[in-house]
Amino acid sequence: MNDYDTLLQSVSAIAEKMQELQTIAVTQYTPIVETIIATSSRDARHIEHTLDHLLDFCGYEPALRLYKKLCRYYFHINPTATVQYIEAYREFWDSDQEAKP
Repeated sequence: MNDYDTLLQSVSAIAEKMQELQTIAVTQYTPIVETIIATSSRDARHIEHTLDHLLDFCGYEPALRLYKKLCRYYFHINPTATVQYIEAYREFWDSDQEAKP
């Protein structure tokens, strides 16, 4: 096995672990988001903590859906903070923003 093959195997293993981590995150955060919404929670610290952690996984569509769902809910509680979370998402994940003049 040459260096390229070794590197490719390493990168593939890392990518596989990242996918597993994303799946775990969605599995863990789905009931949290659902509970926040179902109980009409207004606990800003808990909501923002959840959004902070979900942001790390928004490159994975199911996590992004959870993030958006919680942002839509939180907007009615704290629109200013929600806009900041939307901007954070765009800055971190939305590469189209860089291409715009």
